[in-house]
Amino acid sequence: MFDKLVARLVLGGSYHRHADDRVSATTLLRARRDEWIAAGVFDRLEQAALEAYDTVVGLDLSDLVVDGCIVKAPCSGDNTGKSPVDRAKSGLKRSLLVEGAGVPIGCELAGANRHDSPLLRPILERLSRFGFDLPETITVHLDSGYDSAVTRELLDELGCTWQINPKGQFVPVNHTHRWKVERTNSWHTRGFRALQIVTDRSEAIQRAWIALANAIIIVRRLIRTVWTTHRWDTRPRRRP
Repeated sequence: MFDKLVARLVLGGSYHRHADDRVSATTLLRARRDEWIAAGVFDRLEQAALEAYDTVVGLDLSDLVVDGCIVKAPCSGDNTGKSPVDRAKSGLKRSLLVEGAGVPIGCELAGANRHDSPLLRPILERLSRFGFDLPETITVHLDSGYDSAVTRELLDELGCTWQINPKGQFVPVNHTHRWKVERTNSWHTRGFRALQIVTDRSEAIQRAWIALANAIIIVRRLIRTVWTTHRWDTRPRRRP
């Protein structure tokens, strides 16, 4: 059952595409998905992956990067809006928070026509999942879309320093920390078809897919990072 949900996340398409004689798309597959969402299974998977990465490698929470990504949502939904990059068709914006190595640690959803700035507070408040294990100094890296007095006042209120690209000035993305969140956004859209074209209308289901995708990304990063420093029975022969 779980493997079919992972297949749907990676390959996208309808649930019928991933059903078979043993698993019905309209009953068992969707019902089990909803049961696991209600039980918080996907959120716990993501949290377990984060804790494992933090224990073995260590999360770099001193440098945080936030950026938005607009994707197609052809079936509309509770939280979609007209996309400014897709001829006003229905779209969804994901505002993603990553730590210093690009590991995803938070995400907020909104309509594609929403500005990034109002999503900054709720996504930074996601840091509460780490309790009191936060560094004394946190630098938040943002692009020019966040260049405003309101953003600076918010970061001051939260006790964060910042690096914000000034409006009207071109700064190559590889000269800043922003390439890390761009890379993670690419992992989401290129590696998980269900996140590239969102057909689920419920925000709870959308968040569940993102949590599952994040768990997979974090485990992949963990294996890749420790491949040169650790040995275990099922260790890949080549670095993934």
